[in-house]
Amino acid sequence: MKHATERPYADLETAARKLVELAANVQAVQDGRIYIERINAPFMFELKGSGSEFGAALKYAIERGWLWKHESGAYVKLLRPGENLLAR
Repeated sequence: MKHATERPYADLETAARKLVELAANVQAVQDGRIYIERINAPFMFELKGSGSEFGAALKYAIERGWLWKHESGAYVKLLRPGENLLAR
């Protein structure tokens, strides 16, 4: 019998804050752009988050005004640079 394990990023706010943390630690390119794969890959492969958790967390972070996503979906930008979004 296989038991389900606790998903640390099932909580939207926790996952969204992790995305902001990942984005804050990535070297932005032109005009503050952060390529989406620079936060997607670590979230899914290193932190073992799922695709649905990533999508929901990204949407949550955008709704809260923490991240902005380009209409192409290719990159995001950090918003509110003066506010510490990582502190609870």
